[in-house]
Amino acid sequence: MSRNSNDTGFSLIEVMVAMVISGVALMGAMGAVELSSRHVQQGSLSTKALALAQARLEVKRSVRWQALLEDDLDHDDVPEIIMKDDGQASDLMAGDGIYTASQERDGVTLVWSVEADRLGPLSAVGMVAIRAAASYVGPGGQKEVRVATLRANPVFVGQR
Repeated sequence: MSRNSNDTGFSLIEVMVAMVISGVALMGAMGAVELSSRHVQQGSLSTKALALAQARLEVKRSVRWQALLEDDLDHDDVPEIIMKDDGQASDLMAGDGIYTASQERDGVTLVWSVEADRLGPLSAVGMVAIRAAASYVGPGGQKEVRVATLRANPVFVGQR
């Protein structure tokens, strides 16, 4: 039987080479998808941490001055957390004028504090520094987001 020079088609070797090339390209694409998925998760966790920290800061800026050390987390008008300056849990040192509280939520640990400008009862201080730090474990290890603001005592500056 003679071969015709017009035969078209691919040989087995050509098909196998094409499959290997396609497989390598597909594996590279899958690696890129996995990497981008990790970055999206990291960004999502980072955004959640920042949102939690900013939300806690805004709550502290908007509550009545007398309720500054109380946290009503479920909005039922009953405070679940009373901030303390007792050197326990997230409060590092007792009696330093820094009232601290913390909460764990969705893989993010949120620690917030209210620091008076001088020692004494909160009703007698002129200003407080409010800080919130949200930490989480990301692919590169422990990450933290910090936000802060100042708030003046309305007794000394007038009501809003």
